[in-house]
Amino acid sequence: MLNKIKLLFVAFAITGVQWSFAQVDLKKLRAKPDTNFVDKPAAPLSNLNQVLVPIPKLQLEVDYWKHWTKFGINANQASFSENWSAGGVNSIAVGALAWHKSEYNKNNFQFTTELDLRYGKIKNKDQLAKKNNDRIFWDNKLAYKLSNSWALYFSVTFESQFDIGYTYTTEQGVERIYEYQSSFMGPAYFTESFGLEYKPDNTFSLRLGTGTARQTLVLDDRVGSLTVEEYARRYPENRPISQDQEKFGLKPGESFRNDLAFQLTANLDRNLSKNLNLKSRYNMFADYKDLSDPDHRLDAVLTAKITSLVNVSLTGIVVYNSSEAPKVQYSQALALGLTYSLPR
Repeated sequence: MLNKIKLLFVAFAITGVQWSFAQVDLKKLRAKPDTNFVDKPAAPLSNLNQVLVPIPKLQLEVDYWKHWTKFGINANQASFSENWSAGGVNSIAVGALAWHKSEYNKNNFQFTTELDLRYGKIKNKDQLAKKNNDRIFWDNKLAYKLSNSWALYFSVTFESQFDIGYTYTTEQGVERIYEYQSSFMGPAYFTESFGLEYKPDNTFSLRLGTGTARQTLVLDDRVGSLTVEEYARRYPENRPISQDQEKFGLKPGESFRNDLAFQLTANLDRNLSKNLNLKSRYNMFADYKDLSDPDHRLDAVLTAKITSLVNVSLTGIVVYNSSEAPKVQYSQALALGLTYSLPR
């Protein structure tokens, strides 16, 4: 019995030693928190160099300017045979135009400059060549927005013409020049205006110029006002006049006039359809010395686009200025032409 007890004790002792060794082996196999079980890749070859790819700096700038430009030429021609029974006159007319607009917008400030140049001539058989279009118009406006639709503005406008213009008369079937009518800087108008502008969108604007000044200049003596004696010397073939002239509000010997007035200017530039555009400008100038007799001018151009270059335009102008003529003046033209626009 004693021997069995000794054997049992020895067995427990051996088992305890084995358990102690097992615990030691398990501790060695326990993973630490920073242990990496994934095999590390082999080190790169020593002859490979690190390459740094340069990243270009983006030169981003905000362009506050927008520009639009148009160039065009129009032509009309008609010819008839000598035995054409319905009647008619051979004629040819050529016109050119150039238009540019630049606009600067930043925060609430806006600056706009618009230049409109037009010139054309017509020649009928057995008649003198006459200009049928002649205009220099340059408008500059600085505005500060008060709200989405209203702004304070200040503008400076220049208007004149390129070429000398005449009145004509026909005597015994022969046409001749009767009088000088207009020329470059004869007359010319400078207009400075300050007030409120209403602009609900980019196609329409209305200016209310409560403080407006306009200077009228006639720097060409050929188109200035003449006394009775001066007229007889310059136009000996014409019928004499009975009193001194007054042209463009200027009397003989005067070349400058300044007027203070209220001015209303409306601009419309709207696409009526995909290929049809209407552009118009109406200006009313009411002199504070005589508000009952304001000057009016309406320019309207309806353009139908046929191709990217070819278009048909209908132009109309209506003018009332009592210092130039006692009645309403108007002109109308229909033309087929080529127009190149930028940006495309």
